[in-house]
Amino acid sequence: MTALNKNNSAVKRIMQEARELANDPSTDYSAAPLEDDIFEWHCTLRGSAGTEFEGGLYHFRILLPAEYPFRPPSIMMLTPNGRFELNTKICISFTNYHEELWQPAWGVRTAIIGLQGFFPLKGQAAVGVGSIEYPATERRRLAALSREWVCPHCKQTNLELLPDPPAPTTPIAATARSLGSEEPISDVVTEDSPRCDLKSASVESIPLSTPQPNMPHIVSAVRPAPIIQLSSSTPTGDSFGMDRSTSRSSAALPRTARSETPPTPTPTPTPSEGSTVHGPRSSQKPPMLLDTAIAILLVLLFAIICRRVV
Repeated sequence: MTALNKNNSAVKRIMQEARELANDPSTDYSAAPLEDDIFEWHCTLRGSAGTEFEGGLYHFRILLPAEYPFRPPSIMMLTPNGRFELNTKICISFTNYHEELWQPAWGVRTAIIGLQGFFPLKGQAAVGVGSIEYPATERRRLAALSREWVCPHCKQTNLELLPDPPAPTTPIAATARSLGSEEPISDVVTEDSPRCDLKSASVESIPLSTPQPNMPHIVSAVRPAPIIQLSSSTPTGDSFGMDRSTSRSSAALPRTARSETPPTPTPTPTPSEGSTVHGPRSSQKPPMLLDTAIAILLVLLFAIICRRVV
C-alpha cells in the first residue's frame, strides 16, 4: 500500500467512511476501498425485493476524485445485470455527470443506496448514459447467475462478499434452541391436533361421577327436616334450657346422623284455664336522673309561661 498523506482532507474523509462501513455493516450491501488505492472502492449490492432483480448480487466500482468530498464519485458496473452497461461510467444524479447536484455531506453509503433505488426504474426515468433495458425474464436469469459471479480483482464470488442474511426465527423456535430441545416446537395448529368443539358438546354426553363404594351415600340419606311451628306464648326458662341442650346435642352429632334422624319437636306447655303464665320480667328501670331532669324542665317551662301571662 502506497504512503498516504493523512493531512489530506480527502484521505481523512475516505478513511472515516471506511471505518463507519466496517463498524456498521448492512445486509443489503458491502463496500471497502482497495488496499493499494483508497480512492477506488469495490462494492456488492443486493437486488431490490419485489423486482426482477430480487435475489441478484451486483458488483461495481466507485471511483473517488482527488477533490472528494467536494466533487462527486463515478460508478461503473462489473456484474452483468440487464440494467446498466458494464465498465461504463453511469449517468445518475449523484455521479460526475451531475456535479451541480452533488453535496459534500453525501458519501459512499449515499451513492450505494442511491444506485439501489435506480435499479427498478423503467421507461423515460431509466434513460441515461450507461443505461440499458433488457426484458424482465433476462434480468431474472442474470440475477440468478450473478450470485456466483467472481470479481477479477477481489477473487471472490458475490455470494462470498455479501452472504444472504439469516432467516428470521420465531420466538418459540429460538427458545427451543436455547433450551437444547431436539424436537422443534410447532406453534401452528395442524389438522390432527385435538380441538374443543363447544357446539357439539351436550350436557347429556358429560358422564356424572359415580360415588365410590367405600363412601356413604350422603345425598340419598338427607331428608327434609320437618318445620316446627312455635306457639305464640312465651316459653319459660325451662323450655329455653331444653332448646339449648337439644341444639348442642344435635350440633355434636355428625352430618349423616343429623340428616337421618330428624330432631324431635319440643312440646310447648299450654297454660291451663286457672293458671296464669308469667313471662320474664324486665329488671331494667328508667334512671332517676332522667326523671329529675324532665321534672325540672317542666317546672321551668311552667314558670316562664306564668310570668308572661302576669
